[in-house]
Amino acid sequence: MKKPVAVVDALKRALRARGVTYADVAKALRLSEASVKRLFSSGHFTLERFEQVCEVAHTSLSELAKSMDDGSDDITQLTLEQEREIMADHKLLLVALCALNHLTLEQMTHTYEVSKAECIRLLIVLDRIKFLELLPNNRIKLRVTRAFSWRPNGPIQQFFKARAQNEYFGSPFDQPGELMLLVNSVLSKTSTEQVIAKLRRVANEVSDLHHADAHLPLGERRGATLLVALRPWELDEFRALRRKKPARKS
Repeated sequence: MKKPVAVVDALKRALRARGVTYADVAKALRLSEASVKRLFSSGHFTLERFEQVCEVAHTSLSELAKSMDDGSDDITQLTLEQEREIMADHKLLLVALCALNHLTLEQMTHTYEVSKAECIRLLIVLDRIKFLELLPNNRIKLRVTRAFSWRPNGPIQQFFKARAQNEYFGSPFDQPGELMLLVNSVLSKTSTEQVIAKLRRVANEVSDLHHADAHLPLGERRGATLLVALRPWELDEFRALRRKKPARKS
């Protein structure tokens, strides 16, 4: 295994990729945030404590060791410029998504109206921006981590957000493999944080299943999109009915 410092660095990257802060770790381990920061800065973990933090990051010591050995660049998010370049060509976006879904060059050209030469050209572009590595015989190796995500409110997320209003939500969500839940609630700050943490875990589990199913034939897999959202929100019509607070007397 690599040096202990490298393993701790890999754990830090795993936490960042999952959106887990030192404050989250401190809360889960019932420590102060300052204590957690000292642990990471010194690297003086007991094996038990290290495994506890791995659990918070939804990873394991073996997975961290593998991530260091596989040559991954640990790219969890593209730059704004990289996303803009992908969005400038919808076929490039298509190939990027296909690569994320572990489709081979042959599967891409068989499924979509993209020639082999054009597909290779697009893969070379994605290789140049370090999204993937195009290997001999046109094999594809992703350079992004399993926890990869598009930039929050970035070009690609904005694109899907705009299309989701008509295309994604145009379904009644009543078919096998479809589910839509609408839950209205009034929550405390603590409860809201707990819900967000659980939603992150669900998203991470979907990502893990996505990678676990990568070896299955394409005919046994279908594209699926999980949309997770939570925010303070009230219909404009309801907000307009709120009683105005009396002005304070000076």
